[in-house]
Amino acid sequence: MKQIHREEVFFSGRVQGVGFRYSTRQVAKEYEVTGRVTNLADGRVHLVAEGSRGEVDAFIASVEERMFSHIRKMERRVLAGAPEHRDFEIG
Repeated sequence: MKQIHREEVFFSGRVQGVGFRYSTRQVAKEYEVTGRVTNLADGRVHLVAEGSRGEVDAFIASVEERMFSHIRKMERRVLAGAPEHRDFEIG
């Protein structure tokens, strides 16, 4: 059975109203990841990504590269528990 790696990332900066969630979903199509990207009331964007460690790392790096001009700060942490997502969705 393949080990699933789960991470959440909080993006701060000018990350809402700039197509961040849509772009993140487009990037997700390039990787074998599932998860969710959501705007938060405090102006941040919350991302949960699940997949192999390599795919999750590459996916997050690609999101950061594509949206770098909007990101001021990123906070990443590994999540424990079983996978929760079957595909990648916008919340």
